[in-house]
Amino acid sequence: MKGTVYKSTGSWYHVKGEDGEFYKCRIKGKFRIQGIKSTNPVAVGDRVIFEIEEGEEVTGVIKEIEDRDNYIIRKSVNLSKQTHIIATNIDQAFLLITLNNPPTFTTFIDRFLVTAEAYHIKTILLFNKIDTYNDEELGEVKYLAALYRSVGYECIGISAKTGKNVDKVKDLMTGKTSMISGHSGTGKSTLVNAIEPTLDLKTAGISEQHKQGQHTTTFAEMYDLSFDARIIDTPGIKGFGVVEMEKEELGDYFPEFFALKQECKFNNCLHIDEPKCAVKDALEEGEIAWSRYKSYLQIIEGEDEQQYRVDNYADL
Repeated sequence: MKGTVYKSTGSWYHVKGEDGEFYKCRIKGKFRIQGIKSTNPVAVGDRVIFEIEEGEEVTGVIKEIEDRDNYIIRKSVNLSKQTHIIATNIDQAFLLITLNNPPTFTTFIDRFLVTAEAYHIKTILLFNKIDTYNDEELGEVKYLAALYRSVGYECIGISAKTGKNVDKVKDLMTGKTSMISGHSGTGKSTLVNAIEPTLDLKTAGISEQHKQGQHTTTFAEMYDLSFDARIIDTPGIKGFGVVEMEKEELGDYFPEFFALKQECKFNNCLHIDEPKCAVKDALEEGEIAWSRYKSYLQIIEGEDEQQYRVDNYADL
């Protein structure tokens, strides 16, 4: 049978078959070592071929993964040489951003966007909790939104709690498979509940001690929605390690750098210390944001994300 993976719990996969029924499936041991260095060889969103096994309960064995259209991948948290595929076959991704409570740094945003660009996944930035900000904080949100809009990203200010602009998000989701991502505590599950109240996903507040979200979503899971849409809710992620990217191609995934690439003196310009670099010229002229260039340098130099989590928006 053919089906789509809706949930992965590490050892079991919940697969929706072409008959509309859900099957609890597993993979054989051999499957794990067929050149797949990911901690999860099968991911939510995968189209798979599976066989039914009759027993005390009906289960299935996944035999094959069909070719993926795309996927979002990051470094595995505990295993430095392995990667973790967050989700596959995505039409678009929504990245939830909060100014504080918890803070989302531009370096995290840029790493997510770079990975999405590399795998041809459209990303929309959702600035959540705008009902909680004072005038100064709203000004910071507007500044950030203007920065990313100038690069070409759609940005929407929302409040998952009050429902502000949730209808806009629903309109963008219709007819598509969307992934929702961001730090723990940014309101992912609250937003999903606002979009589809019948799901009633578990939510939790912010840890006052560390100003970080508390994990409520343990595994990525896809849900069918009532208005011809599917959403993949993902666990909150602290960091976003960029993988599978060569230094020479990194600039291509910063749209504003890529637009200037042909104007650089050298066609393999890394935009660091080469002469007559159009990107550095644009940076000096204020046409490219320093925060974006800083993210680029940190990725190209292989810096770990934890090294810059002390950054704040004053650096922009």
